[in-house]
Amino acid sequence: MLHTVNKSPFLNGTLESCLRFVSEGDCVLLMEDGVYAAVADTARSALVEEALGKVSVYALSADLKARGLDNLIEGVKVTDYNGFVELVEQHKTHSWL
Repeated sequence: MLHTVNKSPFLNGTLESCLRFVSEGDCVLLMEDGVYAAVADTARSALVEEALGKVSVYALSADLKARGLDNLIEGVKVTDYNGFVELVEQHKTHSWL
């Protein structure tokens, strides 16, 4: 399953809800303001660091660039729109709004 999160983890509980329901082997794609969850050394970094033990976490490169974010949590994979499409082709998708 591919889970997409587009809300900032600092504004609501979407990421936390998502991470409660992910299963081993799932993928989480952080996009739009959701990419703030990929940044290292924040109040929310531990959520993603713990999730990396059982799921793959991706952050959309265009959204990282648009927000000037580059200090990412180790293990978060950066992907572009082509990679996003590949993830969608490979998995059923659930969007966390």
